[in-house]
Amino acid sequence: MTRREPRSADLLFPYLTADELIGNPASQPSRFVIDLQPRDIFQAGSYDKAMNHIRTTVLPAREKAASEELERNKGLPADSKRKGNKHHANFLKRWWLLSYPRGELIEKLAHLSRYISCGRVTKRPIFEFVSTAIRPNDALMVFPLADDYSFGILQSSLHFGWFKARCSTLKGDFRYTSDSVFDTFPWPQKPTRQQISATAAAAVGLRALRREVMAANAWSLRTLYRSLEEPGDNPLRDAHARLDSAVRAAYGMPEDADPLTFLLEMNLACSAKEKAGEKITQPGMPRLTEAGFVTQDCVRPLLE
Repeated sequence: MTRREPRSADLLFPYLTADELIGNPASQPSRFVIDLQPRDIFQAGSYDKAMNHIRTTVLPAREKAASEELERNKGLPADSKRKGNKHHANFLKRWWLLSYPRGELIEKLAHLSRYISCGRVTKRPIFEFVSTAIRPNDALMVFPLADDYSFGILQSSLHFGWFKARCSTLKGDFRYTSDSVFDTFPWPQKPTRQQISATAAAAVGLRALRREVMAANAWSLRTLYRSLEEPGDNPLRDAHARLDSAVRAAYGMPEDADPLTFLLEMNLACSAKEKAGEKITQPGMPRLTEAGFVTQDCVRPLLE
């Protein structure tokens, strides 16, 4: 498509799924997506090759789904309180666009070089940085944060413990839900610059170890983390322990404290402050240290 119409590169993006993130070597995406958002029908129509592809492969499916939806709605009893769905009818109105374009998210990512991601449904905590040149599938949770400190907090066992306690499940695996997990997860409220630096350094070290082992063994993240299911010395386990130690210090968490109890008490304290009109430290890098702590490693498209 880009050979025939070079400007199509403006709207063609590598498209990463959760399974590819943890299951493919180097977490490489295997397909592309055409994303014409936010172009209207006239602007989109100027991309002949892309629109012809969508017109022949997407439009018929959209028309069929909208027609079937209309028939289902006609079958509802006249006195039914149900009005029926109009999802596919609305999708047909903008058939050249993705059903859910996630414009707000894409706008946030446009100002970053990378974002943190993990599978929405998972059995173990595996977070990774992904280049913003790659579009995330809906099966991926996306955190528009580019700094190593934030990565360290999210990759820590403290966050995963909260995740398991607050999430829903799907076929026995944990399912990350932003409203019940991320929105309620309290971040360190008064970390020092030294603690932030230590957390970021531990996060960078963990990812460096992962890349080294995966490259040497041609492993995926899934294969690498399965090694933690076996007993014995494991450098990956040690790297996670170093990260957890740095994160606990950033929280000011005593050595003998139960993590979930500590986080719940912090959650309640933060909630009380917000209700009283006081400011709390929000997710991400604290403002006092906005500069720095952003390295460049991430999953990149091979053709970048």
